[in-house]
Amino acid sequence: MKTGKKETGARGLSPLSLLLVLSHCTKKYHFCYLKKISLGMLLLLGACNSNPSQTQQTQPQQKGFEVRFLVGSDLTEFCNETAAKFNNTKPKTNDGQAFYLSCVSKGSGDVVNTILTQAQQLQTGTLKPDSPEFATLLSVDGEIYQSQLIYQMDKIFPGQNYIPEITDSPLLAYSPMVFMTTKDLAPGLEKVDNLYTALANFNNHNQLDPNTNPLPINYVHTAPTRSNSGLQTLVAQFASLAGKPPEQLTVADVEKYQGEVEKIQSKITRYGISTNSLAESMVNNGPFWASVGSVYESSVINANTGGSKTKYQAVYPKATFSSNKRAILANAPWINAAEKEAAEQIIEYMRSPEIQQMASELGLRPGVPGVALSAKFSPEFGVNSNPTYESYRPPQPEVVEAMLKSWQMYAKKPSLVAVVVDTSGSMEGAKITAVQNTLLNYVNNLGPKETIALISFNSVINEPVIVEGTPEGKKRGIEFIGNLRANGGTKLYDSALYARNWLQNHLRSEAINAVLILTDGEDSESKINLNQLEQELQKSGFSSDERIAFFTVGYGNEGEFNPAALQKIAQLNGGYYKKGEPATISNLMADLQVEF
Repeated sequence: MKTGKKETGARGLSPLSLLLVLSHCTKKYHFCYLKKISLGMLLLLGACNSNPSQTQQTQPQQKGFEVRFLVGSDLTEFCNETAAKFNNTKPKTNDGQAFYLSCVSKGSGDVVNTILTQAQQLQTGTLKPDSPEFATLLSVDGEIYQSQLIYQMDKIFPGQNYIPEITDSPLLAYSPMVFMTTKDLAPGLEKVDNLYTALANFNNHNQLDPNTNPLPINYVHTAPTRSNSGLQTLVAQFASLAGKPPEQLTVADVEKYQGEVEKIQSKITRYGISTNSLAESMVNNGPFWASVGSVYESSVINANTGGSKTKYQAVYPKATFSSNKRAILANAPWINAAEKEAAEQIIEYMRSPEIQQMASELGLRPGVPGVALSAKFSPEFGVNSNPTYESYRPPQPEVVEAMLKSWQMYAKKPSLVAVVVDTSGSMEGAKITAVQNTLLNYVNNLGPKETIALISFNSVINEPVIVEGTPEGKKRGIEFIGNLRANGGTKLYDSALYARNWLQNHLRSEAINAVLILTDGEDSESKINLNQLEQELQKSGFSSDERIAFFTVGYGNEGEFNPAALQKIAQLNGGYYKKGEPATISNLMADLQVEF
């Protein structure tokens, strides 16, 4: 039996770009082997990294073999609660072998990337079928990613049909894609026949409804390369603008309507990898930060569950994706007979009336007919218990590939990010080395629409080095990284203000403008204090026309830096604070990079 819980995979990639990166990285990464790629994949360059971000529930000591379920992020709570209940039943196979269910959650794109990477390793012999890296069960948060998984797996193992057809994978739950907005703004959105056309052509909610306050339209959705909701949103944008169902879209349609999609993308506040986190940011930062978001219906329910004074409402498009979450049990050599039997027991349990009712209590619509909806499916929680909409089906895989290429190369909102790097004396040794490797990945993964200004500081704040997502720009960035040395003090507050002031002087009105600070120590030599910094940063936040966001990373032990100060700096300016350490900093920064 498989034991252990190690995960491998590729970070920062859509499943469509995975095969390119496997080929591109053969000289540098031990798991990258594929040599033949399509032109479309060639243009979807992303990051290579052996540890995608993931969440794994801490399990009490269990007996027997592990059945790992790798799920998309929207199924995290459902899977974890189901596992706790299921494991209490002390499950066994027919021949008496004990087993238990464990859950690991990632973005749906990361789920697909993980299994494709492992399949490629299996093909080349670097991973054995009984290796503990393989999950037994998979689920993604919608059928587009499942369709891509089938398509890409067939390229690695032609004709083997390791991944079952979509309709052969039992439905566990679903949550339709909706527009999330405040209750006050919802009537204006509901009057619009085609919301995506409105997002492309209007800049103010007053243009949608003269009775609505003149609030600027600021929009959010997750990155389609990493998140199911982001990919479904991108497909829905093309389908809506073309006036066709997704399955009828062509590559020519993508080229024809990418200009209109670019207009929609111009309203973006920021991207991200987690749909629920993006919805939480809407609640925390208010409608000037983002007045409309493409999220799951369950995200709206969650937004109205947390006690926010502002009430949010789901606006249902005339056609949308249902975001079907299915249990995928591969018919593949990495799943043995006992694991298959155990997985089938788990699927049956997850579709039982008791567990399906639990899904409803969590804000997910049951995947089995006849299960009553919970009280959360009501206007009190901002949703309609019985909405009417046409349910979209996935486009052809090559069309999805063309959409992602178009988004990355053309339609995606540009970004200008000041990356502020602490090189004080306390960074000496393993810290500075890990940061250099992390920044190297960041620079190598810059896309054509992304520009960063690298600013190092200690007792002195150094002039920015501008790095574009071009070969020449990346070369400048790598030279900067190679010259970093740890010494001196920590002019943290002064450097934060310096970066903000630099952005003000180089502001790109058509771009996402942000500051990302990486530090391992408390401020020691600044001329200003935290209160003075706060007062200054408020002048350029999301209540201003400059809309400069701040993200902060505390690196190392929290006794060495002030997490409260870093959190305050970020939260004042529509961003967030994260704690990093040598083992996690690369993954953390790669996730942050997806925001822009």
